Amino acid sequence: MRPRQTPQILLQIMVWVLYSRRGCHLCEVAEDLLLASRPDLVVVDVDRDPAARAMFDLRVPVLEIDGVVAVEGRFDEAAVARLVAGPTSDA
Repeated sequence: MRPRQTPQILLQIMVWVLYSRRGCHLCEVAEDLLLASRPDLVVVDVDRDPAARAMFDLRVPVLEIDGVVAVEGRFDEAAVARLVAGPTSDA
């Protein structure tokens, strides 16, 4: 008889970070779109964070998911919906 195996649950917590700045219209649009489906979104003002400013100053808005740039510049609802849905498997 085989030993009983305990089901394993994999928790994947993805960290979403939006690099933004006050007074940036594209940043405001991106934040509104993302917060509608990702209330856990972390928003970083590049003008208050020297390291973020050095990396993303003229590129904002920039969305990083788990440290990887996913979108920058213009955000649209379709692109955000695809990101929120996550990777799909066609297998």
